[in-house]
Amino acid sequence: MRIAMLTNNYRPFVGGVPISVERQAQELVKLGHEVTVFAPYYGDTASEREEMLRADAAAPERVVRYRAQTRKMDNGMVYPALFPSEIIRAFENETFDCIHVHHPMFVGPLGVKLGRKYRIPVIYTCHTRYEDYLHYIPLLRINSDSSNIRKKAVGWIRRKVIPSYMRWFADQCDLVLAPSAGMQRVLRGYGMTSRSAVFPTGLEERFFQTDESRAQEIRKQYGKGKKHLLITVSRLEKEKNYGFLLRGIADIRQRIGDDFHVLLLGEGSQESELKVRTSLLGIRDMVTFAGNIPNEEVRDYLAAADLFLFASTSETQGIVLAEAFAAGTPVVAVRAVGTDDIIENGVNGFLTDERESEWADRAAEILCGDKMEEMKNAARASAENYRSCRLAIYEEMLYNQCICEKLAEGRRSAWISGSQQDGKEEVRYESEEECGEHSAMAVH
Repeated sequence: MRIAMLTNNYRPFVGGVPISVERQAQELVKLGHEVTVFAPYYGDTASEREEMLRADAAAPERVVRYRAQTRKMDNGMVYPALFPSEIIRAFENETFDCIHVHHPMFVGPLGVKLGRKYRIPVIYTCHTRYEDYLHYIPLLRINSDSSNIRKKAVGWIRRKVIPSYMRWFADQCDLVLAPSAGMQRVLRGYGMTSRSAVFPTGLEERFFQTDESRAQEIRKQYGKGKKHLLITVSRLEKEKNYGFLLRGIADIRQRIGDDFHVLLLGEGSQESELKVRTSLLGIRDMVTFAGNIPNEEVRDYLAAADLFLFASTSETQGIVLAEAFAAGTPVVAVRAVGTDDIIENGVNGFLTDERESEWADRAAEILCGDKMEEMKNAARASAENYRSCRLAIYEEMLYNQCICEKLAEGRRSAWISGSQQDGKEEVRYESEEECGEHSAMAVH
């Protein structure tokens, strides 16, 4: 198959969606498919762009970069051009069997338009709950000083406008993939009627191959001589609920003392504010902000820790939870869509309500109890369900189904059109089998 993947963000931007797209593309290439990822340019200088293009040239998947707007979001994500000529030109000059879009805006609608023009199926993965990301749009930011009218307007957009748009966009696609069963239920709650399937982001084989000596080095470097090392990995942004996480860490300290250290991997616009918060909570010496770590090294950092902490309630799956499990690290997380599909409460970790006291209790239970090894083994077992190589075969099957259905649909339309031109009445099929028989007739 020749597969076109359209995304609004990709490497070198660090985030869940770029990681998911890259893993899917590379696993499909391993199965013998030709995958072209259409992604925006990054870099403000020529040298930055050259470095990005060198990385693209060395990757197994083909990457075609398209124009982005000059302004950026606070987190470094770019705004793609609405109708990038690079994508349109590629479709004029090449043939693709299917289109996989990863966002419902910018290149998403363009993908739907191209799918209709070239009569190929469009598959959409809903990676994000956009109602939780409105603060990235300056006009929709609210705070305690915002007027009631503004707050109500933003609330209306969150509750009504976004679900309505998501329903509309999903129903333009031939297949909608949800990273978790919980997210699939959310989409159905929006009113989506399009066919859907649960398809989580997978883990490359390297996540199951931890370097124990490197993990021990990391533990020695960041453990600060403490008994336990705790870790979390995500962008340092509002939607990741870091305020709750830091308060929860302070509560853990009240329960078990200060014989632990916390390692935060990731960068973001809230880093300075969060460092101030750690000082106000009295835990500044217990938390290390380590910044971004190369993705291929994250597994060793996860393996070095006794416990993974997670507080986000805006996930559709939470890729990093599966990564933690592959490293044998149990998770304590806030109960939410995505997290409650991967964490088995009391088995490979704990799920709690969004209450710092309960969250801290469960963390203390793992660290001070006698079930840590049992939970570590359960975590590794859970990760087996997320091997990318297995998921790619399933994705391949879903693509093939969509392509065959689109071909049958085209043959059926041609057959009906031919029948009408012959003066016959429009034919209505009583079953899928009957439709298939008539489709076969149309080719001969």
